[in-house]
Order: sequence, then structure tokens, then C-alpha cells
Amino acid sequence: MEPITFTAKKYAFPSEISIDFSLQLVGSLSVHSLTTMPMLPWVVAEVRRLSMQSSKKETVVNQIRLCVSPACLKCEPDPGKSQQWDPLICSSIFEYKPQQVHKLIHNSHDPSYFACLIKEDAASQQSICYVFKADDQTKVPEIISSIRQAGKIARQEEFHSQSEFDDTFAKKFEVLFCGRVTVAHKKAPPALIDECIEKFNHVSCSRKAELDLLSQNSEALNTMGGFSLTDKFRSVFQPGGNVEQDRKPIRKSFSQPGLRSLAFRKEFQDTGHRSSSFFGGSFEENDIQSHLISGHNIVQPTDIEENRTMLFTIGQSEVYLISPDTKKIALEKNFKEISFCSQGIRHVDHFGFICRESSENGGFHFVCYVFQCTNEALVDEIMMTLKQAFTVAAVQQTSKVPVQQCEGCPMQCLHKLCERIEGMSSSKTKLELQKHLTTLNNQEQATIFEEVQKIRPRNEQKENELVISFLRCLYEEKQKDHIHIGEGKQASQISAETIRNELPTSATRFRLDMLKSKAKRSLTESLESILSRGSKARGLPEHSGSADLDSSMSSTLSNTSKELSVCEKETPPLPEGSFRHLGSSVDLSSDSESHLTEEPAQLSPRQEFRRDFESKTHHHDSNIESPLKTRRHSWRQQIFLRVATPQKGCDSPSRYEDYSELGDLPPRSPLEPVCEDGPFGPVIEEKKRTSRELRELWKKAILQQILLLRMEKENQKLQASENDLLNKRLKLDYEEITPCLKDVTSVWEKMLSTPGRSKIKFDMEKMHSAVGQGVPRHHRGEIWKFLAEQYHLKHQFPSGKQQPKDIPYKELLKQLTSHQHSILIDLGRTFPTHPYFSAQLGAGQLSLYNILKAYSLLDQEVGYCQGLSFVAGVLLLHMSEEDAFKMLKFLMFDMGLRKQYRPDMIILQIQMYQLSRLLHDYHRDLYSHLEEHEIGPSLYAAPWFLTMFASQFPLGFVARVFDMIFLQGSEVIFKVALSLLGSHKPLILQHENLETIVDFIKNTLPNLGLVQMEKTINQVFEMDISKQLQAYEVEYHVLQDELIDSSPLSDNQRMDKLEKTNSSLRKQNLDLLEELQVANGKIQSLEATIEILMANENKLKQTALALELERSALLQTVEELQKKAAELGSGDPAPGKPELTEDD
Repeated sequence: MEPITFTAKKYAFPSEISIDFSLQLVGSLSVHSLTTMPMLPWVVAEVRRLSMQSSKKETVVNQIRLCVSPACLKCEPDPGKSQQWDPLICSSIFEYKPQQVHKLIHNSHDPSYFACLIKEDAASQQSICYVFKADDQTKVPEIISSIRQAGKIARQEEFHSQSEFDDTFAKKFEVLFCGRVTVAHKKAPPALIDECIEKFNHVSCSRKAELDLLSQNSEALNTMGGFSLTDKFRSVFQPGGNVEQDRKPIRKSFSQPGLRSLAFRKEFQDTGHRSSSFFGGSFEENDIQSHLISGHNIVQPTDIEENRTMLFTIGQSEVYLISPDTKKIALEKNFKEISFCSQGIRHVDHFGFICRESSENGGFHFVCYVFQCTNEALVDEIMMTLKQAFTVAAVQQTSKVPVQQCEGCPMQCLHKLCERIEGMSSSKTKLELQKHLTTLNNQEQATIFEEVQKIRPRNEQKENELVISFLRCLYEEKQKDHIHIGEGKQASQISAETIRNELPTSATRFRLDMLKSKAKRSLTESLESILSRGSKARGLPEHSGSADLDSSMSSTLSNTSKELSVCEKETPPLPEGSFRHLGSSVDLSSDSESHLTEEPAQLSPRQEFRRDFESKTHHHDSNIESPLKTRRHSWRQQIFLRVATPQKGCDSPSRYEDYSELGDLPPRSPLEPVCEDGPFGPVIEEKKRTSRELRELWKKAILQQILLLRMEKENQKLQASENDLLNKRLKLDYEEITPCLKDVTSVWEKMLSTPGRSKIKFDMEKMHSAVGQGVPRHHRGEIWKFLAEQYHLKHQFPSGKQQPKDIPYKELLKQLTSHQHSILIDLGRTFPTHPYFSAQLGAGQLSLYNILKAYSLLDQEVGYCQGLSFVAGVLLLHMSEEDAFKMLKFLMFDMGLRKQYRPDMIILQIQMYQLSRLLHDYHRDLYSHLEEHEIGPSLYAAPWFLTMFASQFPLGFVARVFDMIFLQGSEVIFKVALSLLGSHKPLILQHENLETIVDFIKNTLPNLGLVQMEKTINQVFEMDISKQLQAYEVEYHVLQDELIDSSPLSDNQRMDKLEKTNSSLRKQNLDLLEELQVANGKIQSLEATIEILMANENKLKQTALALELERSALLQTVEELQKKAAELGSGDPAPGKPELTEDD
């Protein structure tokens, strides 16, 4: 899984900051939107000329203030320091968005001037060029840089807002992907979906039957003791069964022309093959082509054993199919590619669409994708959403007017002219402009000449500026009525007629005659030289032919192959004699003239070089005599050989890069002789390798391939481990509250590394102490699983609590949930600022969706409740997806948190009452203050209980709360809430109205400092309120019963309340029954423990009696030994001490 990166929007240029520049506004001019950078200097010169003309009449200095910011680009009159700015008098000259600035130009000849081209509207064809002058020319680069930076930031903000809009617009639905069918047409009848489903079922049954038959055959072979390798491979890699039976269509639809008959091909699929070809299909290229040619469909149902659930996302212009299992986009189709959408008639919970897909042979075919939903209502909603999305996309597409431009555009012609004269001197520019004026008709030439003469320019530069100005006006007018090339046959005809009308007949004929003469002269010389060289080459040796002709071939292939490919389509094949006659008589037809108008410019510079090359090669090889054996050439190659110009050749593969357009690949050289000797002597023939050498080569290649595969696997493992580390680091991106010391970390690591820890009970006091001192962040997920294991060891005997069904997590993911809308809506609201969950339908959100979906399917009573996403999100940040689901089950069922998420919310009401009673008993003044302003705990504390403080408090604090929940249970939430309210009691008492109190508790209280958070956690460890909570729960039920009995109600109301009370009492009885069963289980366990202890006590008593008897026997033995020692001492005659011997 690839790591997800999160980038916050931090700009060096804040949108609130505005930079002001004091400048002079020289003037402005409205120009066409296709104005390019080479045209801008002439536009600036025209603006300056017009400004000077107006300044002669009125001497006015347009001093302005240019305000640059990402929000706007504003130009206001600058009254100066002496006058005060008046908004009524000084209105803004213009105001645009900075992203509307299309181009910026800085005059290098006069650095104090610069200009900006502003596009007024995307649909408009007009732009405005504003020219400014700075008093200090060194500030001009800074001004231009500021405008560019503001535009860049504005475009980024616009992109972010657009993407946010796309995310909010996109609607997501969970569907079951059934499969795909290749169809014949882009439109289909309404019964298409039903027929596809029938074909999927038929194919699945056929596959199952064939697999069963295959297994039976293998068992029969094993029992008979026979084994056929070829049969095994044939059964794996070829379709099973009879070939004729495979080709026979399963079902024909004569009344439905939109769907062709089916041809099924059995495939061998394993788990890896299914995953790799889940959407692409596993059909080979030959099979696909044969099916398409024979008119059969490719039916590819998905594997039932795999997870087929997908998130069907409908955007503004695209449809996505996202796999929550692989966390990747499995299918992406633009609205333009979708041609048909339909719902099933008999299968109303199915729908599908037909889209276009490209095939490997370069064409395309149509594929129908079929999906299944939970019910018919969801299919109706999807179809309605698709219809709306298509309509909106069509409206937006028609509103966008793309800027079209072709080679024949008048503005493109002006752009090329300005490019040519860029950097030229005034005299050369004047000559180039005069040449360009000859392409205009007589009337246009006369008009421009008269206008220029009226103004009487002083020098050539002024005259050039005037000519460009008039040409710009002329071409802008032409551009309005211009029809682009390729917009239709009529457009091409109209453009040709207009070109004929615009060009004078005399100039056109003169240009055509000149091009004809050049083409004839160049082609004649080249063909004559080739033919003369070919006649001389018949007597030349092999070396000369191979060196000269191969070199001439190598250099011209890439240059002329494209032109030949064009000529092949239009020129019929001619015999060789016709080409000789063509080359000698130089009779060029009109078609050849049209194709060769641009050719002389390329051929003529090489004639002199080719003559020198021929003379050198003929002179060099004139002494060698050998007959020339040439290969037979196709008519295309013969055309090529008579047109190609020889160059210095090389035998590199690049010679034939562009030759593929000619059709079949040619030989190495059409003129290369078939000879035994090379150009540098006889070619040594390679010896034929023996079978042993070939075997060694194969062995070496196989070993190298195995080594490469191993290296690729190792690289993939390293990449996966690196991605896991990055992903884990991304998940744990929060600030720790209680820093964990090394000694505490070593204690946790020792407990976690204990072998067989899941079966060993640890000391509770030791675990309480370790949790109180801190939990290492990188081990937190493993520690939570360890605490859950210790809880199960402590409560080994079956309790009366409702236990979940033992359904594997992977199996739950294969099903569809009816709570998909609620879950998908809450995905974006869960930890929106955390980098792991911030990406829309990223890996974090998809994993969270899988957990919540699986739990909603597991616990049908609770389903999904708002707030569960935060609990699952905290778990997912510290462990894998499947482990997070297991821990969610533990919290909900074993810890009893699922009661507060039931649809009736009765337990949540009891919890609110318990919290109020705790405030009444522990903080009476705070309770009175809140009651005075009618602030109940449901206004501020309900999210605390439903999300375990995760929706409002920092993640570091929430993680510590979860540490204590796994250790002590759900009463931790009451302790934390009571500690938070008690520690901030003075600040809450300062507020005197409902809004400020609730705002303080919801917004200010969660932002408490690290010291206060740690103090709160320490207070929680010292508190014990379990007895009070039980008493308050009984009190709540008693008060509820009294309220029902004392209230004067009608019979119907009383019956309703009694029924509600009866249902609640039944649930309470069930809860009490659960507790009773738990107590009975505990009693039974205690009785069993007592029996074991009594048995142990009896054994110990017997052991003690045996030890007492042994002790008395030993004492008696000691006394006897002492007596014997005394007797031996009294019977000795010597007075001294007896000597000790070895026997003693």
C-alpha cells in the first residue's frame, strides 16, 4: 500500500496581504485574445504612440497606485501626498483577479516600461493590454514577480476550492461488481442487464462443473496409477471439454441485436491470477481477437470467493470504481466514454453501463459492466444521480468555448510574422514587412499604404510600428469570420475560396511557376545522378556496392519514410520503365507538383555533397572487380531508391525508426549485395553450437532469470516494509501527553515479549502502575491487545453478555450493508485534519469504511451509530485494519459499550443522569450554576460518551483515555468528564449565560494544556465511583416508575407508557439476567476453585502428617544414637579423650 502524504496550505504570500506600487499608467489597448508574446512589443509601442499623441493635446500625468494581492489586482488613481484620498472621487480604474493576467512583458530597451495582458473573460475573444511606467526602473522586476506570485497563489486556491467542490459533489454508493461482457454496439435493449446476469450464472455453473470434472479425472488417474503430463498441461492451459462444445453459444438473443451470442472459454485461475486480472480479464490476445472476429462475446463474471464490493463514485465528469480491499481505483471512466446506462427489468437490484475501451490491435470495443445493490431504491438513486451528473456535465461542456486555432488563422499568420522580424534591424524589418504585404490583395495593400502616408512617420522604426498596427487590426477583423481547418468539408472549401479571392492572380501564378521550376530542376538532377550511378555500378565490385549503396540507404530512410507513406496512399504502383521515363523527360503532373512543392528546399543543398561523395567512392573502388548481386525490391523500395539522396550511412538501429509506416519491415538494406565476403575481407562463419553448449546457455539464462526474480521480490519486500514504516509514522502523527520513560518502556517490552503471554495472568497492580506511568506510542496498539487478553483471562468463564457471531472479517467485507450512506457521509467528518484520514477516499478512509461496514453487518441491532467512526478511527491509528475490528468488537461486546449505541438510546439517558448526580454530589455549586441556566449534560457530554472524547479533544489525550478504558472499563468516561468539569469549575462559573457556558465547554475546554491534561489523567487513576454509578442507575429506574404512577394521564397514554415501561423492563430484565448469569458463572468458578483448594488442603494435611511422623522417627533415631554414644563413652578405661579413627 502506497503511503499517503498530507500537505497543508501554507503560502508565502497570504491572501490578506496587499502590496501597493506607485506607477504611471501610460495607456491601454483592446486586442484579440490570441495575441502572443512576439506581438506584445508592437502593441506596447502602439500604446505609447497613442499616449504621446494624447499628451500633446492635454498634458496629464496618470499617476496611479497598483494594488497586488491574491484576491485582486486593482488600479486606482493616486492623488498624491498633498491631497486626501476620497472614495467618491477616486474610483478604481480597473480591478481584475490576478489569475486573469495572461502575459507580462518588460521592455529591455527602456527598462522603466512594462505591460500586462489581461483576459477579461474565458468566453470573450478580447483582451486588454495595460502599459505602465515606473519612476524607479529597478523596481519593475519586483512588480512583475509580485503579480506572478499573486496569480500563482490565486490559481492554487481556485484549484483547492474546485477540488473541494468536486469532493462534496461526488456521491458514493457501495455496489457488488458482478462482471463485464463485451457487446457489439454502444446502444443496447433494456433486457441487456438481465441477459448478462443469466450468462454470468451460466458461466459460473460451467466453471464449477468443469472443475469438478477435472478433479474427478485427476482422482481417476491417481487410482489407476497412470499420469499424463501432456493431458495435465492441456487441461490447465487450454479450454476443457470438447472444442465444438466450447464454440457453441450458450444462448442466442435473436430479438436483441445489441448483444451477440456468448462464447465461453474456461480459464485456469488461482488467487494471484485473479487479483492481477480482476478487471483486465485473463483472456489471451489471440483469444480476444478470435472472439471479436467470430462475433462472440467475452463474458467475465467475477469470482464469488473474492471480495467484489466496490465504491461506485459519481463525480462531475467521471465515474470511479474504488476497491476498499486494495485501496486503489479499479475503474475510471469519463462521461464521454459511457454510452448507455440501464437497470435490470427482472433483476431490479442490478444496473450496468456500456463504455468504450481500446483494444490491443489499435481499435476499440464496447464493454458492459454490471453491478448489484442492496435494494431497488438504491439502484433508482444511482440512476437518478447519473442522469443529473450527465445533464450538468453537458451544460458545463456547452458553456465552455475552447480557444481554437489552426495554421490558417490570420492571428497565427501575424504571430509568425512577428517571430520572423523579432530582433531584426529596422531596415531588415521593413523589407520583411514589404514581402509580407505582397501576400495581401490589392485593396488591402492600398489601404495600409494610404494610412501610413497620412501619418508620415519620421523614421523606419515608426513606419514599421504603423504597418504592424494596421496589420493587427486587419487580421483581428479577419479572425472574427475565420473558419478553422478541419471543421468540415464546407469549411475547407470556404477557406480555399477565400484564399483564392485574397491572393492576387498574378502573384499566385508567379509563386507557383517559381516553385515548379525549382522542383523540376532539383528532382531532375537527383534522378539523373541516381540513374547514372546505377548504370555505372553494374560493373563495380561488391565492396563498392556494399559501402556506397548501404551508406546512401542509411541516411535517407528516416527523412523520407513519412513522405513516402503519404505518397503510397495516393500514387498507384507503376512499372520500372515508367519511372525511368519520368526521370528522363521530367514530366511532372499536378499531383506530383502538390507533393513536391516543399521538397526542393530539402534536396538542393545536398546535390554538391552527393556528387563529391560519388566521385570519391568510384575512384576509391575502381581497381576492384566483382559482379554485384542485388536483392529483389518491391515497387515501394524502387520508388524510394530513385528519390533517395545518399548520405554518410551507419548500421545503427535508428535507421529504421520511421520505416514502420511503410508497412512490412524491410531487409537490412535493399541495395546491400548478397555476398560471402564483407567490406573488410572474408566474413568468418560462426561455428554451430553443440547441444551441450546450448544447454549451458539455457542453464545460465534460467539462473539469471531466477536471480532477477528473487531480486525483484526482495526489492518489493523492502519497498513494502518502507511503506509500512512511513504509514505507521503517518498514523502516529500526534503529540504525546504523558512522556514514557525508558524504564517504563522496558517494562512494557518485557511483558509484551513474554512467551505464551495470552495464557499467563499478570499482576493487575503492576499493569495499573505501568499504565499510570505511561504507554509508549509505538507499542500502544500491541498494549491494547495485551490488556484485552488479560481481560479475557480474568473472565474466562462464559458470561451472560450477548456475544457476537463468529464470522470472519474477510467474509463480512464481501457483503453489502444497508448503512452505507451514513458511513460514507461520516468518513469525511472523522479526524478531518489528521493526515491519514484527510485524503478523500484514501487508504485511511477506505480502511475505516471497511471496519464500520463489517461491524454494521455483525451487530444488526446497533448497525451504525454516529460516533462509532471516531472510536474505530482511534483504534485504526494504532493497529492494522483487522486487529482494529477485533478490538472494536472487544470494546462493544466485552466492555459493554454497545448499550449506549442502541437505537432507543436509553442507556445514554441513564449515563446523562449518572453524570448529573455525580456533579450534584461532588461539585454542588457547579451543578447549581448549570441548572440555573438550564444546561443539561446532553448539551455538552453526549459526544464525550459516544466518541470517547475523540471528536473534540487532542489525539494524545484521547489515546490516554483509551489506555484507561482497556484497563478499567467504561466508567473511565465518567471519571474523565467529572475531572474535566471539576478542574475548570472557576472558569465555568465566570460565564453568566447559556451560549458562553456551552461554547466554553465545547471549544475552550478541549484545548487545555499538556500539564492540565496530565493532571486530569492522574486524578482519574485515583478516583473510584463504581458503587455510586450502580446506585444512580437503580435510582433512575425507581424515579421513572414513580413518575409513571403519579402522572394523571388518559387510558391510552397510560397504556402507551406502560408498554414502553414494559419493554424497557424487559430489556433491563435481560440485562439483569446477563448479570445473573455472570454472577452464576462466577459462583461456579469460585465453587470449583474452593473444591480445588480443599483438595489441595487435604493433600497438604496428609503431607504435614507424613512429615510429622518422619520428624518423630528422626528424633527417636537421634536419641538412640545419643544413648549409644553415651554408653560407648562410659565403658572406655582411659581418662583422656578417645582418639578418632577412620572407622569412627
